Amino acid sequence: MTAILPTIQFPADLKSKSIEELIQLASEIRSFIIDVVSVHGGHLGASLGVVELTIALHYVFDTPIDKLVWDVGHQAYVHKILTGRKADFATNRKKGGISGFPNRAESVYDAFGVGHSSTAISAALGMAIAHKLEGKDTVNHIAVIGDASIASGMAFEALNHAGVTNAKLLVVLNDNAIGIDPSVGALKTYLMQVKEGRNPKQNNMIKSLNINYTGPVNGHDIAELIKELQRLKSIDGPQFLHVVTTKGKGLKQAEENQVLYHAPGKFDKVTGDLLPGTNNKQVKYQDVFGWTMLEMARTNNKLFAITPAMPTGSSLRYMMDEFPERAIDVGIAEQHAVTLAAGIALEGYSVYCTIYSTFLQRAYDQLIHDVALQNIPVVFCIDRAGLVGEDGATHQGVFDIAYLNAVPNITILAPRSAVELRNVLYSLQFHRSQPVAVRYPRGYSDEENWQQAFQNIDFQQIETVRKGNKIAVFSTGTIVNNVLAALGDQEDVSVYHFLQIKPLDRSAIKKILASYHTLLTIEEGVVNGGFGSSINRLVLEEELPVRVINLGVPDHFIEHATVNEQWQQCGLDVKSLQQLFKKLSNV
Repeated sequence: MTAILPTIQFPADLKSKSIEELIQLASEIRSFIIDVVSVHGGHLGASLGVVELTIALHYVFDTPIDKLVWDVGHQAYVHKILTGRKADFATNRKKGGISGFPNRAESVYDAFGVGHSSTAISAALGMAIAHKLEGKDTVNHIAVIGDASIASGMAFEALNHAGVTNAKLLVVLNDNAIGIDPSVGALKTYLMQVKEGRNPKQNNMIKSLNINYTGPVNGHDIAELIKELQRLKSIDGPQFLHVVTTKGKGLKQAEENQVLYHAPGKFDKVTGDLLPGTNNKQVKYQDVFGWTMLEMARTNNKLFAITPAMPTGSSLRYMMDEFPERAIDVGIAEQHAVTLAAGIALEGYSVYCTIYSTFLQRAYDQLIHDVALQNIPVVFCIDRAGLVGEDGATHQGVFDIAYLNAVPNITILAPRSAVELRNVLYSLQFHRSQPVAVRYPRGYSDEENWQQAFQNIDFQQIETVRKGNKIAVFSTGTIVNNVLAALGDQEDVSVYHFLQIKPLDRSAIKKILASYHTLLTIEEGVVNGGFGSSINRLVLEEELPVRVINLGVPDHFIEHATVNEQWQQCGLDVKSLQQLFKKLSNV
C-alpha cells in the first residue's frame, strides 16, 4: 500500500484524493502524531480525536481563503501537519520551532491565534461580518470549538450575537465530553441527551438562538463529515454542526485515560505506556497545594475550594474526591468562578479559588469589581505563576504581579518553597480581612519533607536568606533558588526574600537599604509594573541613596522553549546571574 501522507504538503493536495485514500491518510496521520509526540511530548488526546474532522474541513473548504479558526488551540496538530508544517512537526513547542497552538505569525493558514478557550466563534463571526461589508460573500468562516469550550460564557455571547446576523458562519462543535478533565454542568447533560436521542429536535437550544442545527454526526466518519460540510457550505446564515468524537482516538490508553493522555509527556509509541519521568523524590507545587487543601478540609468544615476546569492540573482533585460538596469544578468559566467564590465567602466560608495565572487574566473585571472593590476575603491560588516553558506566550504566568499591583485591597504573596506554600495556605484560613493572592510556579520542589506540622506565618516579615555587606538582592517567590545557586560562596551579597509583595513594609525596607549602595530586585514576572517597580517607587519617594537594578521578564512576549531557556532570555538563569553578581562585585 502506497503511503498517502508524503504526498500531502498543503490542503490543496487533499482535493484529488478518494474517500478511501482520505481514510488511509487519517490512519497515517494518527501514527505520525503518536510517533512524534511519544518522543518529544506535547498535547496528544485532543489532536487524535479530530483527525477525520480536520481532513474533512480542509478537503471541503478552500483554506486559507476560507477562514478556519480553532478553539481550543491544542486541537490543531493535524491542521499544522496538513498546512505545510509536517517536516517541522518534531520542533513543536521547542525553542525556535513551531508553536503548540495556532499562531498568525507562523502560517497564513492560522487565521487566528488561540491559546485560551472559547474565542473562536467571536473571532470567526468578526471576520464574517467584515467580509460581508466588503462584499466577500463567498468566503466561509468556520469555528471549530471543542474540549468543553462551548460551555464558556464568551462562546454563548458569540452564539447569541451570531443568531441575529446573516453572517456566513459555521460553528463546528467537536463534542468529546471532556476538556482537560471531564466536562461539567447542565450543558454537558443536555448534549448527552441530544447524542443519545433523548432530546426532541424541537427543543434544540441552538435553534432557539436562530442558528440552524445539524447533527449529531459521527466525527470519525470522513464520508459523512464531507457530505454534511459540503451541504452546509452552500447555505447562507449561521450554521451549527454537532460532531461527536472520541478524545485520544486510535491509541487505546489515550481513549481509556483521557485526562492523563491529554498531554502525557513521553511514552512508548507501541504499547502506549508512559515512560519514567521526574525523580519521585520531588514534589509538584500543585500537589503541595492539593494535599494541603485536603488535609485542611478534614479539620475545617468551613473551607471551600473552586477551580475553573483544572481539577487535575491544579491537584484540587484530591479534595474533590473526598469532599465533592466543598470542592467543585465550574468548567471553563473563570469569570463565574471568581464571583461565585465571592458569594460563598460572604457566607462565612474560607474560599480558595485555584486558577492558572494566565487564566485569571480572563476574570480581571470580576477580581476588581466583585472581590477587591467589596473587600471580600477570597484566596486566589495562582497556579503556573512565572515562566511555564513549552506552552509558550499564551500561557506564561508572568503578568499577575503587575496586574494585581494595580488593584487596591488585595495582598500578594509568593512563597519560596513547598513548606512555605503549605504554611501560607494554612494561615490564610484565619485571614478574613481582605482578598489574598498566592502565586506559585509550575514544576517541582526537591523538598522531601515538605509535609511538616502547620505553622502560622507572618506574611509581612522579610526573611534574611543570607547576609553580605555590599549588595542587596530583593527577591520574591521560587526564583530565589536561582539567586542562591548563582551566588555560591560569594560573601558580599545579601539576599532578602519577600513573601509579601503587596503591600510592602516601607519602614523595614528603608532600614535594610541604609546598609547598601546597590540593590537588585529579582522576580519571575514582568518588570513593568511588577515587584521591582514597587520598590523603585518606594526608593524615589523616600529619596534613598541606593542604585536599583530590576531583573525580571522584559517587555515582550516570551515564546515557547524550556523554562531554563526562557530564564536565559530574561537573564534569570544561574549563569547569567553569576556573571551579573561578579560584575557588580568588582565595581
